[in-house]
Amino acid sequence: MTLNILYFAGLREAIGTGRESIAMPADTSTVGALREHLARLDEQHAMLRSTKNLRVAVNQKMLGMDAAIADGDEIAFFPPVTGG
Repeated sequence: MTLNILYFAGLREAIGTGRESIAMPADTSTVGALREHLARLDEQHAMLRSTKNLRVAVNQKMLGMDAAIADGDEIAFFPPVTGG
């Protein structure tokens, strides 16, 4: 299963890219499982685990960590953003 992953704001800066295409094990069936898998890849991706209130969109629809994912999906991760 190949997924297109998008990172925004501080995640993009920490990971060093705004986009990557990743081949995932077929048993990675939810956003939460994807998040944990990515967080184990390296120190930069570990920020996905430690970021509180992380938002996610699957195919441009805001969903929760229990949302199902499938081959070819676009998964976007958004850290909390503050402004003034």
